[in-house]
Amino acid sequence: MKLISFKYKGRESWGAVAGDRVLDLAAATGCATLADFIASPSFGERNAVVAGAAPGPLLADVELLPPIPRSEKIICAVRNYMDHHQEVLAAGMHRELSEFPPIFLRVWRSQVAHGEPVVRPRVSESLDWEGELAVIIGKPGRDIPEADAWKHVAGYSCYNDVSVREWQFHAKQIASGKNFEGTGAFGPWMVTADEIEPGRVLKLQTRLNGEVVQNSDTSHLIFSIPCLINYASTIFTLVPGDVIVTGTPAGVGWSKKPPKFMKPGDVVEVELEGIGVLRNPVVAQA
Repeated sequence: MKLISFKYKGRESWGAVAGDRVLDLAAATGCATLADFIASPSFGERNAVVAGAAPGPLLADVELLPPIPRSEKIICAVRNYMDHHQEVLAAGMHRELSEFPPIFLRVWRSQVAHGEPVVRPRVSESLDWEGELAVIIGKPGRDIPEADAWKHVAGYSCYNDVSVREWQFHAKQIASGKNFEGTGAFGPWMVTADEIEPGRVLKLQTRLNGEVVQNSDTSHLIFSIPCLINYASTIFTLVPGDVIVTGTPAGVGWSKKPPKFMKPGDVVEVELEGIGVLRNPVVAQA
């Protein structure tokens, strides 16, 4: 099942995608947001909820929002693909494999939806792509054992963890280059976890103006999804609607010789097997 957050005629809502239509489920469930629905008992009965819903507007007529527009926490993994770790070393940056998952936090205001422009800030020309798999938390928990982690997953989405590279490298902590407004692309929807077998290897491809720049799969993850959930939940209480962004594979722009970055007028796409395609144009900050 594909679940979305959207605006239609100036009103924010959420619902399910049914062919070329949207089923607006906010009123039917009494849940104001998709995160509220994920947290409710009705999420377990979602097939019946959708079966009883009347068709709504055309999907083409709604304005998509990030699947979870205002997550309490967006937890991002760093250097979590072995092929990316190897390209970092090949680029001359000495990085040891970490014993524990390196993570940082994104703020929700840094995000854009499918179809919405990614913004290159005026202070930088090194805007880089990072196609990633996003995991949306469905069941709350603290100190979640890896063996139980899959039970806490509501679904999956595509993510482009866009980096403003020189700001990322201002200090050892990289969050300054990861939180410019209008950079983190998220969407187009959440595919519920029952559609994807736990641990299934998913192909991931990033394209810039149609050219494949990243082509990998989740078998290269260094820290697995259960490991990331266990580690993050040791620090935080995970709540429904939290997002864990699992890291990017090889093929980022700064590792190329010469480096290659996104510029206004470009179109960047992240495609994940079984989930869909996240597509965003690139514009300059006004």
